[in-house]
Amino acid sequence: MTLTSYFAGIDVGSTMTKAVILNQGIIASIIGPTGPEQRRLANKVMEEALKKAAISFKAITYIVSTGYGRINVPFADKQFTEITCHAKGIIHLFPKARTIIDIGGQDVKGIKIDASGKIVDFVMNDKCAAGSGRFIEVIADTLGVPLDMVGDRSLQSKNPAKISNICTIWAQQEVAASLAQGMPISDLLAGVHSSLADRICRMVNRLRVEDVVVVTGGGAKNRGLLKALSQQLGHEVLVPEEPLITGALGAALIGKEITEQAKKDKTPLETKERVLEEVKIL
Repeated sequence: MTLTSYFAGIDVGSTMTKAVILNQGIIASIIGPTGPEQRRLANKVMEEALKKAAISFKAITYIVSTGYGRINVPFADKQFTEITCHAKGIIHLFPKARTIIDIGGQDVKGIKIDASGKIVDFVMNDKCAAGSGRFIEVIADTLGVPLDMVGDRSLQSKNPAKISNICTIWAQQEVAASLAQGMPISDLLAGVHSSLADRICRMVNRLRVEDVVVVTGGGAKNRGLLKALSQQLGHEVLVPEEPLITGALGAALIGKEITEQAKKDKTPLETKERVLEEVKIL
């Protein structure tokens, strides 16, 4: 393996698809919305990542896909679960990380890692919207607040609301009723963030949370949610520079490790014929 070896990771999540190209470090990353045509989107983000990295598809030594749509990446040499790839990516960025909380649009995952970087245990929610980033999206729409502003807006709260309903539909109605009664939007948003953080913390506390805690996924871009999580966990939380690409980064790193191991063992690197049917990227 030379300095010109490249490795790619593709993470097809429930709401976003991410691609990372790795050499000695990350040389390109792309994030795009996940749609119904996952195969086409996987090709598209790969094409954009290659263009950004200024390399050809043939220059990629190994490709690993991950995420719930990982089987829909026709050009991947191998697939790994998002749990494995998130852990690999976070340990690369935060070697002392022990707890990972990944907050996606449709689900939330908690991962416990030991000092060697090995996954000790993990938990996932039941894919109910009330326990994921989708909960915030629904409430933001109800309040007429842009999604990218809800976190900062909640930090303006002086008296956070108490959201009693855990069902998204009933919580939405509760928030709408409180708004009609004149409760400030910032207080409602703070209450919603606290409610979501409570559900997330009750789940990940089953792992016996310990420092260092790292939060990833779209929820990691919400400062209001991060504050609520930190307060309820009793731990400071850290966030990667780009919290959406850690799974794709981990996938690329695994591809690099597979390549290095094959070289060490002096065995052929097993790759598959890469199918690029829907978007020409050669």
